[in-house]
Amino acid sequence: MRAGPVGRSRPVTSRRTAFRIVAAAFAVTMSGTTMPTPLYPLYQRAMGFSTLTTTVVFAAYAVGVLTALLLVGRASDVIGRRRTLLPGLACAASSAILFLVADDVGTLIAARLLSGLSAGIFTGTATATLVDFDDDRGRATLVAAVANMGGLGAGPLVSGLLAQYAPAPLCLPFLVHLLLVVAVGWGIRAIPEPVTARSPRELRIARLSVPTAMRATFVGAAVAGFASFAVLGLFTAVTPLFLRTLLAVPDPAPAGLLVCWLLVASTFGQAVLVPRLRERALPVGSGTLALGALVLAGALAVGSLTLLLVATTLAGLGQGTTFRATLALLTAASPPDRRAEIASSFFVVAYVAISAPVVGEGLAAQLVGLRTAGVGFGAAVAVLAAVATATARFRPTAPPAP
Repeated sequence: MRAGPVGRSRPVTSRRTAFRIVAAAFAVTMSGTTMPTPLYPLYQRAMGFSTLTTTVVFAAYAVGVLTALLLVGRASDVIGRRRTLLPGLACAASSAILFLVADDVGTLIAARLLSGLSAGIFTGTATATLVDFDDDRGRATLVAAVANMGGLGAGPLVSGLLAQYAPAPLCLPFLVHLLLVVAVGWGIRAIPEPVTARSPRELRIARLSVPTAMRATFVGAAVAGFASFAVLGLFTAVTPLFLRTLLAVPDPAPAGLLVCWLLVASTFGQAVLVPRLRERALPVGSGTLALGALVLAGALAVGSLTLLLVATTLAGLGQGTTFRATLALLTAASPPDRRAEIASSFFVVAYVAISAPVVGEGLAAQLVGLRTAGVGFGAAVAVLAAVATATARFRPTAPPAP
C-alpha cells in the first residue's frame, strides 16, 4: 500500500489522526441526512404542500443512496479512499447549500437526493477507510457504527433544538452543517491514501444477485430487514407530522428528540443486545419490532404521547437488533467471493423499504387521513415482523460477526 500520487504536494497526517478525521467526517455526513426530519412541518407550512409530498421529498434520499450504492459501491477500491470521500463531502455540502436557498419542492427533492448520494458514498467507503487505519478491525468497525448511528441521531436533535430556540429555523441548521462539512473536508484532504489506486476503467456498476443455494435464507433476512427499515423510514419521515397533527405537539425540538431516541435505541440493540442474544437475536429483534409497531398503531389510534414514546423505544431496539442479526446471518451464509454482492442486494431491499412504504403512507393519508394511515401502517409492519419472527425460529441464526 502507498500514498496517492498527490501525496507530496499536500500535508499528510498520521494514521491515528487520519482515523479520527474520517470518523468525524462520517458522523458529520450522516448527521446531514437526518437534519431535515424535524423541519418537514415547517417546510409544509411555508410551501403549502401535502403529507404525500413530504414523503416524496423524504424518499428522494433513498433514491440517492441506491444510486450511489449501485454506481460507486466499490469505487474506493479502484480510485482510492480519499478520492471517493471528497466527492461524498461535496454532495453533502451541495445538499446543505440547496436547503439554505430552498423555496420550492423541487429544490428540496434535489437537496435530499444529494444527501442520499453523500450517505451512499460514505457508508461503505468511510467504514473501509477506518479499518485501513486501525490494526484492530473490531474496534474500527465499532467506531464506524458509532459514527454512523451517532451522526444519524445528532442530526434531528441539533436541527430540532436550533429550529425551536435559535433564529432562522430553516437556514441555521444547514449553515452549521455546511461549516462542519467544510471543516472535515479540509481534514480529509490531509489524510494519507491507504490503498493503491488502479485504473478508473475498472469501475463497474454493482451486480446484484443471490446464489440459488441461499435464496431461502436471503428471503427470510430480507423480510425482517424490510420490516425494520420500513419502521425507520416512517419515524424519520412523518414523526413530526404525527406529533403536530395527532398529538398537538407542534414544536420541532420534541420531534428531533424522539427521532434521536429511536436511533439511540437502535444503536443499543446493535451494540449490546445482539452480542448477548447471539442465536436468539433475530427472533427476539423481529418480535420486539412487531410489538413496537403494534404499540405505535395504538398510540396513533388513541393519541397518546406516552404510548408513542414506548413504541419508539421498542421499535428502535427491534430495528437495531434485527438489522445487525440479519446482516450477520447473510454474511455467515454467503460465499466469500459473493459476500459484497449479497450485502449490496440486501441494502437495496433495505432502502426500498425506507422509501416505498413511506410514500404509500403519504398516499393513504391523502385518502383516509393521517391517523388511519398511521394505524394501518403500524399494523401492516407488525404482521410483516411477526412473519419474520416465525421464520427466524425455524432457521439457525449465525452469531454476530465480531
